[in-house]
Amino acid sequence: MITPLSEALAERGYDTLTPVQEAVSAPEIVEKDLLVSAQTGSGKTVGFGIAIAPTLLGDQDRFDRAATPLALVVAPTRELAFQVMRELKWLYEKTGAIVTSCVGGMDMRNERRALERGAHIVVGTPGRLRDHIERGSLDLSDVRAVVLDEADEMLDLGFREDLEFMLGEAPEDRRTLLFSATVPPMIAKLAQQFQNDALRISTIGKAEQHADISYQALRVAQSDTENAIFNLLRYHGDETAIIFANTRASVNHLTARLSNRGLSTVSLSGELSQTERSHALQAMRDGRAKVCVATDVAARGIDLPNLTLVIHAELPTNQETLLHRSGRTGRAGRKGISALIVPPKATKKAERLLKWAKLTADWGRAPSAEEIKAKDEERLLADPVWSEAVSEDEATFAAKLLEQHSAETIAAAYLRLYQSRHAAPEELSAPEERPERKPREIKDFGPSRWFSLSVGRDERAEPRWLLPLICRAGNIDKTAIGAIRVQDNETFLELSEPKVQGFIDALDNGVLEDNIKATLLNAAPSLPKPAPRKGGKFGDRPGGKPGGKFGGSRDDKFGGRRDDRFGAEKFDRPKPHRKGSGDGYDRKPKPRKPHASEMGDPNVEAKPVKSKPAGKSTDKPAGKPASKHRPGASNPGVKLAGRLSGKPGGQPNGKSAGKFGGKPGGKSGGRPSGKPHKAGAGFDAARRPKR
Repeated sequence: MITPLSEALAERGYDTLTPVQEAVSAPEIVEKDLLVSAQTGSGKTVGFGIAIAPTLLGDQDRFDRAATPLALVVAPTRELAFQVMRELKWLYEKTGAIVTSCVGGMDMRNERRALERGAHIVVGTPGRLRDHIERGSLDLSDVRAVVLDEADEMLDLGFREDLEFMLGEAPEDRRTLLFSATVPPMIAKLAQQFQNDALRISTIGKAEQHADISYQALRVAQSDTENAIFNLLRYHGDETAIIFANTRASVNHLTARLSNRGLSTVSLSGELSQTERSHALQAMRDGRAKVCVATDVAARGIDLPNLTLVIHAELPTNQETLLHRSGRTGRAGRKGISALIVPPKATKKAERLLKWAKLTADWGRAPSAEEIKAKDEERLLADPVWSEAVSEDEATFAAKLLEQHSAETIAAAYLRLYQSRHAAPEELSAPEERPERKPREIKDFGPSRWFSLSVGRDERAEPRWLLPLICRAGNIDKTAIGAIRVQDNETFLELSEPKVQGFIDALDNGVLEDNIKATLLNAAPSLPKPAPRKGGKFGDRPGGKPGGKFGGSRDDKFGGRRDDRFGAEKFDRPKPHRKGSGDGYDRKPKPRKPHASEMGDPNVEAKPVKSKPAGKSTDKPAGKPASKHRPGASNPGVKLAGRLSGKPGGQPNGKSAGKFGGKPGGKSGGRPSGKPHKAGAGFDAARRPKR
């Protein structure tokens, strides 16, 4: 029985259906929910278009007047949504179906007006479809089928909440078809939640790769990646190709480089607007562009006619992306090539990707310049122009050419004109070769003379400020200057002998600047050899004090001696004790805090003081805290000194200490000058009454 869909398929040249199309269109599953996984490029779009036809049309051949949508198709990207819409339009053309789109980046007002006029099938992206549903412009109450195309990609892009929202808004008795290249646990969970006893269909062979795609892994030198891509494009001539890169910057760079070499190139990345993307894809379909450089935004769902070559300029991050990239070619029974550009550093990664994807690739090298020239000659000889009939005007002009030039000259000129249409191929290095580092050339300075400058290390002379001064004052270039040896009282300067006289003439009576005088020496100076360093690399410097910045023992910042930081004795250093255990090296008992009577206060009666273990707080005299001073109480300055000094009871010698205490040699409770502190701050100063 001939149906409108079968007529459309026949007009498009579909003599036989692909395995996935046959599986989803079986009569016994027309009412079931489906969970389908199939290889990219296997005709899934036409497959689910055929699968939902009985659900939408029933026994009719044509749709009734369009009102609320009967089917909703959700795709992850704008490009894929438009691709699905185009496929469904020609498939349902003879049924009178109205197919409209709702995708991000397009005018939402136009989409709202199209929905108000009515549509049978709505195709869109998750975010825009949810926006229409929430605004009330998209009514899902009559939807009979929901299709999620590339469901795994939509989950990877973070559309899970949007999908759950839309599936929750659709009627429960709808059909739900999930199409995915893989079925990860998240897809299985989504199917279990929103599908009703879904039938699992898989047409992916476990040990088979896409028979229509030939995989090539091309080894190239690290610096020849771009040249290898260009040679590969030149070798395949005028065939349509797509090049995948991982970043927008790489896409822009490759697009510019290939365009500069005369290739008609367009780019496709996420930074482009929807209009720019549409124009780029249309240029590829029209044949105005032969090369498309894209990020992975174009890896799914985009069908470019006659695309025969896929080049992975940068390896994908996982095997799924590799399969989806490669799936842009070898579609609908056409043959294609998927070529991986593999520099030495990426060899292991390429092997892992091919192994995980269960693909077998032919390892080789990118086409050489000689192979490209031979291919050009082959294409020239096979050009259809040789078999075309010669017109009268062409015959007249050909006779003129033969009168003026020989046949060999004409043929050579034609060959040059043919080659001028294409850029010359690149010479490639061997993949295992590394760029050789040229040894640094040490030029012989040649004969020279020495000068003595009347400035040395004592005047802080340094070559970095002497060099420009010498060049400026002597009117010479720095290449004429050899060694500069700074001594304590003078500096020796080596000058190329041809420049000596000009240097002397340029000076003002032998004076450079700032009264620095240059004296020509009769012979090279006898410079002393530098003394060997002590203490190794970080030992004491010659002429310096022992225990400088890095070497020798030096006084510790907080007292005591410390061993050499880098010497062997650092392992013999005693380990410091915990905080509060003394000076940090030897455990010593804390000095007992002296009682006020022991400090010489005549108003305080001497009382026996019990000693306590080190590290504990000191004893306090009987009575109330001394912070509240009253007649007859202990001196508050003494206890304040103990708190503020950080050491109980002041210093071991019994003198008061602390930030506000008296210093050794000064008067008690006062400053070294003998002046008392402000009220309340000294040890012996009486507290002034508050006013």
